[in-house]
Amino acid sequence: MKTLIQGGTIVTAADAYKADVLVEGEKVALIGKRLPLSGAKKIDATGKYVIPGGIDVHTHMELPFGGTFASDDFETGTIAAAFGGTTSIIDFAVQSFGATLTAAIETWQKKARGKAVIDYGLHCIVRELDDNRLKEMDELVSAGVSSFKLFMAYPGVFMVDDATIFKAVTRTGENGGLICMHAENGGVIDVLIKKALKEKHTEPKWHALTRPPEAEGEATNRAFRLAEMAGQLPLYIVHLSAAQALEQVRLFRDRGLPAYAETCPQYLFLSYENYEEPGFDGAKYVMSPPLRPKWHQEELWKGLARNDLQVVSTDHCPFCMTEGYQGLPKQKQLGVGDFSKIPNGAPGVETRMVLLYDGGVLAKRITLNRWIELTSTTPAKLFGMFPRKGTIAVGSDADIVVWNPKTASTISAKTHHMRVDYNPYEGRKVKGKADVVLSRGEVIIDKDKFVGKKGRGRFLKRGSPILQT
Repeated sequence: MKTLIQGGTIVTAADAYKADVLVEGEKVALIGKRLPLSGAKKIDATGKYVIPGGIDVHTHMELPFGGTFASDDFETGTIAAAFGGTTSIIDFAVQSFGATLTAAIETWQKKARGKAVIDYGLHCIVRELDDNRLKEMDELVSAGVSSFKLFMAYPGVFMVDDATIFKAVTRTGENGGLICMHAENGGVIDVLIKKALKEKHTEPKWHALTRPPEAEGEATNRAFRLAEMAGQLPLYIVHLSAAQALEQVRLFRDRGLPAYAETCPQYLFLSYENYEEPGFDGAKYVMSPPLRPKWHQEELWKGLARNDLQVVSTDHCPFCMTEGYQGLPKQKQLGVGDFSKIPNGAPGVETRMVLLYDGGVLAKRITLNRWIELTSTTPAKLFGMFPRKGTIAVGSDADIVVWNPKTASTISAKTHHMRVDYNPYEGRKVKGKADVVLSRGEVIIDKDKFVGKKGRGRFLKRGSPILQT
């Protein structure tokens, strides 16, 4: 099947130019001006941008957490991603205690298989790491799972010690993988949570007050120090939220070390003030790390501008506020009367691209090319998918979005496609929209309609990271 995308402006991380794109089968076949139609299906992109599909390297579909599970599964979550202009995700497979890493990957592939509508990769969350699991890391890298997540937070659930981190980073230095780190000082946070509850502080805002930015800064420094001791090896900080953590990234990068980090839209557009919303509404924003005071936002934008932050992902992990929404069980309400029992996470996979376009590009905080770099190209490079994904080039997968820069809309839970009963950005007016979305050459979003097929998404076997300065 041939498709010709005509009349648009192609935008990549490096260029912006007017040209047509001919898609044959799953690949980009030709790029040029005034290409002949010659039997191809035509997509008119006049006045629009033609961009690489977004890549969200941090999602949690159907994640078990705190006695419940994330409300989006691989079907609803990937459909929502596609509506927002994202054509690939990387989710997280969680190792069970006493189980193998391979078993975790198999469990998550079963969750995704037959459901995902876009391509998906998997990171492996490591909770235990003996010698056999170290060997398994090598096998997983060879099988296309080239990144592993470790936690410095959630003692007794996810948190690992420094020795485990050191061993894991050392191993990825040998096998070509990449360690992703949740950097918060879990021991300190645990003490602060117990103290707050003892003093009868139960409201959602105490989730943030017991996870201070200094705890994130300290853990970020320690993570990079451990990677440095392991041989100046690469390490990637996930969902960075605080200026104190960003400062550590900058210091290590200024010394020439391979220090990388992502942030998320919630840390760029929301703030601690959201926790002060009346009643239990602050629970909508309970996530870890938490939202920070507003001044941190400007520091994060500076970090994006000077490339101390290389990626914007979402940490999409939605939980409903109301029991029974679309048949789902009690979720956020589990924490009524005890903030520590509120499931951590918020929706975002559908709104990432438009928030960064409207609040970044149109607000003149980032350039059009930087938008693509942060949301598609660098994610593809750091997580072993480039140039198959993350660009528009002959031979690349035809993951392409026709982006209408003029469409105005209002973000709302009433119109979004994520399976959750609220939107953190409710009422925000934005410009920009994914009009047409192609995944491997197949149109799956066409003018407000999902026209793809359930289960068409493929597992992404990824290589080693392409490291950048």
